[in-house]
Amino acid sequence: MSDDLRPLVDRCLAGEQRAMIALVDRYRGQVFGLCYRMLGHRQDAEDAAQEAFVRVLRTLHRWDRERPFEPWLLAIAGNRCRTALAKRSRRPAVQSLTEPIRDPSPAASGGNYLAEEVALGLKRLRPEYRQAFVLLHENELSYAEIARAMRCPVGTIKTWVHRARRSLVGHLRRRGVLEDRPIPLRQSAAG
Repeated sequence: MSDDLRPLVDRCLAGEQRAMIALVDRYRGQVFGLCYRMLGHRQDAEDAAQEAFVRVLRTLHRWDRERPFEPWLLAIAGNRCRTALAKRSRRPAVQSLTEPIRDPSPAASGGNYLAEEVALGLKRLRPEYRQAFVLLHENELSYAEIARAMRCPVGTIKTWVHRARRSLVGHLRRRGVLEDRPIPLRQSAAG
């Protein structure tokens, strides 16, 4: 745990409101980013992030100080997202009347279009694949940290990330974003 996080956690455990706000402010971006990537909807992501912070503050006394804080926090956020996705899957599906049409204009190409297609591809992944992928690529956690956070073996996490990558590449090819040629997908040595 970083030197400045220890006193902040102690103040949170003592019930100090300002410390709790500071802790939430410190990790708000990361938690919201994970929730948004997993849920694909701003309001749902905000709700899940809020639920995650409530859960974190309520169970902060259970956190093992010998382990890094961030993976523990992100695991809780990921679990809130998986719960929200499970609830969402039990609701009747809303049928889209049209499939988005690719805008060939120069303003629509490039990074924005790619980001939209990646977000669409991420929405279609199994929740655990999505969570592992986002924790690795966006939150830059190691495979070992993700495994601890998600309570799975490292090999399982590597498999989920690999399957997420394969699925995303397939999605991007089907949508015409990537050429239909083999792309080497190597797993990171981080672990």
